[in-house]
Amino acid sequence: MKILVAEDDITSRIILEGVLKKWEFTLVLACNGKEAWDIMKSKDAPKLAILDWQMPEMNGIELCQRIRGINTSEPPYLIVLTSKDEKKDIVKALEAGANDFISKPYDNQELRARINVGKRMVNLQSKLGDAYKALKHEAMHDPLTNIPNRRSIMRLLEKEIARAKRGKTGLFIGLCDLDYFKRVNDTYGHQIGDEVLIAFTRLVENNLRLNDHLGRYGGEEFLIVASCPEESKQNIMFERICEYIRNSEISTEKGDISITVCIGVARYTGVENSDALLAASDTALYHAKKIGRDNVVYADTI
Repeated sequence: MKILVAEDDITSRIILEGVLKKWEFTLVLACNGKEAWDIMKSKDAPKLAILDWQMPEMNGIELCQRIRGINTSEPPYLIVLTSKDEKKDIVKALEAGANDFISKPYDNQELRARINVGKRMVNLQSKLGDAYKALKHEAMHDPLTNIPNRRSIMRLLEKEIARAKRGKTGLFIGLCDLDYFKRVNDTYGHQIGDEVLIAFTRLVENNLRLNDHLGRYGGEEFLIVASCPEESKQNIMFERICEYIRNSEISTEKGDISITVCIGVARYTGVENSDALLAASDTALYHAKKIGRDNVVYADTI
Protein backbone atom coordinates (compact mmCIF):
# COMPACT_ATOMS: atom_id res chain seq x y z
CA MET A 1 0.00 0.00 0.00
CA LYS A 2 1.24 3.50 -0.86
CA ILE A 3 1.37 6.07 1.96
CA LEU A 4 2.17 9.78 1.83
CA VAL A 5 4.37 11.04 4.65
CA ALA A 6 4.33 14.85 4.90
CA GLU A 7 6.81 15.97 7.54
CA ASP A 8 9.07 19.04 7.40
CA ASP A 9 11.46 17.91 10.17
CA ILE A 10 14.09 15.81 8.43
CA THR A 11 14.93 13.72 11.48
CA SER A 12 11.29 12.86 12.18
CA ARG A 13 10.73 12.12 8.49
CA ILE A 14 13.72 9.75 8.29
CA ILE A 15 12.62 7.89 11.44
CA LEU A 16 9.04 7.53 10.18
CA GLU A 17 10.27 6.48 6.75
CA GLY A 18 12.43 3.74 8.29
CA VAL A 19 9.60 2.39 10.40
CA LEU A 20 7.07 2.32 7.57
CA LYS A 21 9.49 0.70 5.14
CA LYS A 22 10.16 -1.97 7.72
CA TRP A 23 6.42 -2.65 7.69
CA GLU A 24 6.65 -2.99 3.89
CA PHE A 25 4.66 0.10 2.92
CA THR A 26 5.49 2.03 -0.26
CA LEU A 27 6.20 5.66 0.61
CA VAL A 28 5.80 9.03 -1.05
CA LEU A 29 7.60 11.79 0.85
CA ALA A 30 6.86 15.51 1.13
CA CYS A 31 8.77 18.10 3.16
CA ASN A 32 6.09 20.82 3.20
CA GLY A 33 2.36 21.25 2.86
CA LYS A 34 2.36 22.55 -0.70
CA GLU A 35 4.40 19.59 -1.91
CA ALA A 36 2.00 17.25 -0.12
CA TRP A 37 -0.99 19.01 -1.67
CA ASP A 38 0.46 18.62 -5.18
CA ILE A 39 0.86 14.89 -4.53
CA MET A 40 -2.63 14.41 -3.09
CA LYS A 41 -4.41 16.16 -5.95
CA SER A 42 -2.64 14.02 -8.56
CA LYS A 43 -4.44 11.20 -10.35
CA ASP A 44 -2.53 8.39 -8.60
CA ALA A 45 -2.49 9.97 -5.13
CA PRO A 46 -1.90 7.67 -2.14
CA LYS A 47 -5.04 6.44 -0.41
CA LEU A 48 -3.53 6.96 3.04
CA ALA A 49 -1.58 9.99 4.25
CA ILE A 50 0.26 10.86 7.46
CA LEU A 51 0.38 14.65 7.77
CA ASP A 52 2.36 16.71 10.25
CA TRP A 53 0.35 19.58 11.72
CA GLN A 54 3.10 22.20 11.59
CA MET A 55 4.59 22.51 8.09
CA PRO A 56 5.80 25.47 6.01
CA GLU A 57 3.72 26.84 3.09
CA MET A 58 0.62 24.93 4.20
CA ASN A 59 -0.07 23.32 7.57
CA GLY A 60 -1.67 19.94 8.08
CA ILE A 61 -5.09 21.35 9.00
CA GLU A 62 -5.36 23.44 5.84
CA LEU A 63 -4.05 20.48 3.85
CA CYS A 64 -6.82 18.25 5.26
CA GLN A 65 -9.43 20.84 4.31
CA ARG A 66 -8.13 21.09 0.76
CA ILE A 67 -7.98 17.33 0.31
CA ARG A 68 -11.56 16.99 1.52
CA GLY A 69 -12.53 19.50 -1.13
CA ILE A 70 -11.49 17.09 -3.89
CA ASN A 71 -14.50 15.53 -5.58
CA THR A 72 -13.78 11.80 -5.47
CA SER A 73 -15.70 8.61 -4.77
CA GLU A 74 -12.71 7.20 -2.86
CA PRO A 75 -11.40 9.87 -0.45
CA PRO A 76 -8.06 9.13 1.22
CA TYR A 77 -7.62 8.20 4.86
CA LEU A 78 -5.86 11.08 6.68
CA ILE A 79 -3.85 10.78 9.89
CA VAL A 80 -2.63 14.02 11.52
CA LEU A 81 0.62 13.71 13.45
CA THR A 82 1.50 16.45 15.97
CA SER A 83 2.87 17.31 19.38
CA LYS A 84 -0.46 18.99 20.20
CA ASP A 85 -2.59 16.78 22.43
CA GLU A 86 -5.33 18.94 23.91
CA LYS A 87 -8.94 17.98 23.25
CA LYS A 88 -9.59 21.19 21.31
CA ASP A 89 -6.70 20.33 18.97
CA ILE A 90 -8.08 16.85 18.34
CA VAL A 91 -11.50 18.33 17.58
CA LYS A 92 -9.95 20.89 15.22
CA ALA A 93 -8.10 18.21 13.28
CA LEU A 94 -11.16 15.96 12.98
CA GLU A 95 -13.37 18.86 11.92
CA ALA A 96 -10.83 19.73 9.24
CA GLY A 97 -11.30 16.29 7.72
CA ALA A 98 -8.74 14.09 9.45
CA ASN A 99 -9.76 10.49 10.09
CA ASP A 100 -7.35 10.02 12.98
CA PHE A 101 -4.99 11.96 15.23
CA ILE A 102 -1.70 10.76 16.74
CA SER A 103 0.28 12.78 19.30
CA LYS A 104 4.08 12.92 19.33
CA PRO A 105 6.03 11.18 20.62
CA TYR A 106 4.11 8.20 19.31
CA ASP A 107 4.43 4.53 20.15
CA ASN A 108 5.34 2.44 17.11
CA GLN A 109 2.85 -0.29 17.89
CA GLU A 110 0.05 2.24 18.29
CA LEU A 111 1.08 3.90 15.04
CA ARG A 112 1.05 0.56 13.24
CA ALA A 113 -2.36 -0.31 14.66
CA ARG A 114 -3.84 3.02 13.56
CA ILE A 115 -2.32 2.69 10.07
CA ASN A 116 -3.79 -0.80 9.80
CA VAL A 117 -7.20 0.62 10.72
CA GLY A 118 -6.77 3.11 7.89
CA LYS A 119 -5.66 0.35 5.53
CA ARG A 120 -8.78 -1.69 6.33
CA MET A 121 -10.99 1.36 5.79
CA VAL A 122 -9.35 2.11 2.42
CA ASN A 123 -9.75 -1.51 1.30
CA LEU A 124 -13.38 -1.61 2.43
CA GLN A 125 -14.06 1.67 0.65
CA SER A 126 -12.50 0.28 -2.52
CA LYS A 127 -14.67 -2.86 -2.36
CA LEU A 128 -17.79 -0.76 -1.79
CA GLY A 129 -16.82 1.42 -4.74
CA ASP A 130 -16.40 -1.63 -6.98
CA ALA A 131 -19.75 -2.99 -5.83
CA TYR A 132 -21.43 0.35 -6.54
CA LYS A 133 -19.93 0.50 -10.04
CA ALA A 134 -21.08 -3.06 -10.72
CA LEU A 135 -24.62 -2.30 -9.53
CA LYS A 136 -24.71 0.93 -11.53
CA HIS A 137 -23.59 -0.93 -14.65
CA GLU A 138 -26.21 -3.61 -14.07
CA ALA A 139 -28.93 -1.00 -13.59
CA MET A 140 -28.06 0.78 -16.83
CA HIS A 141 -27.29 -2.16 -19.14
CA ASP A 142 -29.29 -4.93 -20.73
CA PRO A 143 -28.23 -8.21 -19.05
CA LEU A 144 -28.31 -10.21 -22.29
CA THR A 145 -26.49 -7.97 -24.76
CA ASN A 146 -24.55 -5.81 -22.27
CA ILE A 147 -25.48 -2.63 -24.13
CA PRO A 148 -27.44 0.28 -22.60
CA ASN A 149 -30.98 -0.66 -21.61
CA ARG A 150 -34.04 1.42 -22.43
CA ARG A 151 -33.64 3.77 -19.50
CA SER A 152 -29.97 4.30 -20.23
CA ILE A 153 -30.32 4.87 -23.99
CA MET A 154 -33.11 7.37 -23.31
CA ARG A 155 -30.80 9.30 -20.99
CA LEU A 156 -28.15 9.30 -23.69
CA LEU A 157 -30.72 10.57 -26.18
CA GLU A 158 -31.66 13.44 -23.86
CA LYS A 159 -27.99 14.37 -23.51
CA GLU A 160 -27.45 14.31 -27.27
CA ILE A 161 -30.53 16.50 -27.83
CA ALA A 162 -29.18 19.02 -25.32
CA ARG A 163 -25.78 18.92 -27.02
CA ALA A 164 -27.33 19.40 -30.45
CA LYS A 165 -29.23 22.44 -29.17
CA ARG A 166 -26.00 24.04 -27.90
CA GLY A 167 -23.89 23.35 -30.98
CA LYS A 168 -24.05 22.90 -34.72
CA THR A 169 -24.08 19.10 -34.70
CA GLY A 170 -26.83 17.10 -36.29
CA LEU A 171 -28.65 14.28 -34.53
CA PHE A 172 -30.40 11.21 -35.95
CA ILE A 173 -32.06 8.30 -34.24
CA GLY A 174 -32.80 4.94 -35.80
CA LEU A 175 -35.35 2.55 -34.33
CA CYS A 176 -34.40 -0.96 -35.44
CA ASP A 177 -36.57 -4.08 -35.47
CA LEU A 178 -35.38 -7.56 -36.41
CA ASP A 179 -37.59 -8.89 -39.18
CA TYR A 180 -39.73 -11.91 -38.27
CA PHE A 181 -37.71 -12.55 -35.12
CA LYS A 182 -40.54 -14.64 -33.66
CA ARG A 183 -39.84 -17.21 -36.35
CA VAL A 184 -36.28 -17.58 -35.03
CA ASN A 185 -37.56 -18.32 -31.52
CA ASP A 186 -40.27 -20.68 -32.80
CA THR A 187 -37.90 -22.55 -35.12
CA TYR A 188 -34.70 -22.74 -33.09
CA GLY A 189 -35.75 -21.97 -29.52
CA HIS A 190 -35.28 -18.98 -27.25
CA GLN A 191 -31.67 -19.79 -26.41
CA ILE A 192 -30.71 -19.52 -30.08
CA GLY A 193 -32.88 -16.41 -30.26
CA ASP A 194 -30.78 -14.90 -27.50
CA GLU A 195 -27.60 -15.77 -29.42
CA VAL A 196 -29.03 -13.99 -32.46
CA LEU A 197 -29.83 -10.86 -30.43
CA ILE A 198 -26.31 -10.78 -29.01
CA ALA A 199 -24.76 -11.28 -32.45
CA PHE A 200 -27.01 -8.57 -33.91
CA THR A 201 -25.75 -6.01 -31.40
CA ARG A 202 -22.14 -6.84 -32.25
CA LEU A 203 -22.84 -6.50 -35.97
CA VAL A 204 -24.45 -3.09 -35.48
CA GLU A 205 -21.63 -1.92 -33.20
CA ASN A 206 -19.16 -2.77 -35.96
CA ASN A 207 -20.78 -0.06 -38.06
CA LEU A 208 -21.04 2.67 -35.42
CA ARG A 209 -18.62 5.48 -34.75
CA LEU A 210 -17.11 6.34 -31.39
CA ASN A 211 -19.78 8.93 -30.54
CA ASP A 212 -22.75 6.81 -31.64
CA HIS A 213 -24.85 4.87 -29.13
CA LEU A 214 -26.78 1.62 -29.38
CA GLY A 215 -29.31 0.53 -26.79
CA ARG A 216 -31.89 -2.20 -26.41
CA TYR A 217 -35.26 -0.47 -26.58
CA GLY A 218 -37.26 -3.61 -25.83
CA GLY A 219 -37.54 -7.19 -27.09
CA GLU A 220 -36.06 -7.27 -30.59
CA GLU A 221 -36.16 -3.47 -30.94
CA PHE A 222 -32.96 -1.44 -30.68
CA LEU A 223 -32.32 2.30 -30.74
CA ILE A 224 -29.35 3.96 -32.43
CA VAL A 225 -28.52 7.52 -31.36
CA ALA A 226 -26.09 9.09 -33.82
CA SER A 227 -24.70 12.63 -33.66
CA CYS A 228 -22.88 14.10 -36.63
CA PRO A 229 -21.98 17.38 -38.37
CA GLU A 230 -25.03 19.04 -39.92
CA GLU A 231 -23.73 18.53 -43.45
CA SER A 232 -23.00 14.83 -42.92
CA LYS A 233 -24.80 12.19 -44.97
CA GLN A 234 -25.89 10.27 -41.91
CA ASN A 235 -28.36 8.15 -43.84
CA ILE A 236 -25.41 6.29 -45.34
CA MET A 237 -24.72 4.71 -41.96
CA PHE A 238 -28.24 3.32 -41.56
CA GLU A 239 -28.23 1.97 -45.11
CA ARG A 240 -24.86 0.38 -44.42
CA ILE A 241 -26.11 -1.30 -41.24
CA CYS A 242 -29.13 -2.70 -43.03
CA GLU A 243 -26.96 -4.10 -45.84
CA TYR A 244 -24.36 -5.43 -43.40
CA ILE A 245 -26.98 -7.35 -41.42
CA ARG A 246 -28.49 -8.72 -44.63
CA ASN A 247 -25.14 -10.05 -45.85
CA SER A 248 -23.99 -11.52 -42.52
CA GLU A 249 -24.59 -15.00 -41.21
CA ILE A 250 -24.86 -15.63 -37.50
CA SER A 251 -23.17 -18.81 -36.31
CA THR A 252 -25.16 -20.71 -33.66
CA GLU A 253 -25.21 -24.20 -32.17
CA LYS A 254 -27.96 -25.09 -34.65
CA GLY A 255 -26.20 -23.76 -37.71
CA ASP A 256 -25.83 -20.44 -39.46
CA ILE A 257 -28.82 -18.12 -39.36
CA SER A 258 -29.47 -15.16 -41.63
CA ILE A 259 -31.54 -12.20 -40.46
CA THR A 260 -32.62 -8.83 -41.76
CA VAL A 261 -33.61 -5.59 -40.07
CA CYS A 262 -35.79 -2.61 -40.84
CA ILE A 263 -34.94 0.83 -39.47
CA GLY A 264 -37.08 3.89 -38.98
CA VAL A 265 -34.96 7.04 -38.93
CA ALA A 266 -35.85 10.49 -37.59
CA ARG A 267 -33.74 13.64 -37.76
CA TYR A 268 -33.56 16.25 -35.03
CA THR A 269 -34.31 19.68 -36.50
CA GLY A 270 -33.84 21.75 -33.35
CA VAL A 271 -37.36 21.70 -31.94
CA GLU A 272 -38.25 18.07 -31.20
CA ASN A 273 -38.06 16.52 -27.76
CA SER A 274 -37.21 12.86 -27.23
CA ASP A 275 -40.86 11.76 -27.38
CA ALA A 276 -41.41 13.49 -30.70
CA LEU A 277 -38.26 11.98 -32.19
CA LEU A 278 -39.23 8.50 -31.04
CA ALA A 279 -42.75 8.90 -32.39
CA ALA A 280 -41.36 9.96 -35.77
CA SER A 281 -38.92 7.06 -35.92
CA ASP A 282 -41.62 4.63 -34.82
CA THR A 283 -43.90 5.84 -37.62
CA ALA A 284 -41.05 5.41 -40.10
CA LEU A 285 -40.37 1.92 -38.75
CA TYR A 286 -44.01 0.96 -39.14
CA HIS A 287 -43.85 2.16 -42.75
CA ALA A 288 -40.65 0.14 -43.33
CA LYS A 289 -42.44 -3.02 -42.17
CA LYS A 290 -45.50 -2.24 -44.25
CA ILE A 291 -43.59 -1.89 -47.54
CA GLY A 292 -41.63 -5.10 -47.23
CA ARG A 293 -39.05 -4.97 -44.39
CA ASP A 294 -35.25 -5.28 -44.78
CA ASN A 295 -35.05 -1.56 -45.49
CA VAL A 296 -34.58 1.94 -44.09
CA VAL A 297 -37.32 4.54 -44.06
CA TYR A 298 -36.81 8.19 -43.11
CA ALA A 299 -39.55 10.01 -41.26
CA ASP A 300 -39.20 13.17 -43.37
CA THR A 301 -39.86 11.23 -46.59
CA ILE A 302 -43.16 9.66 -45.63
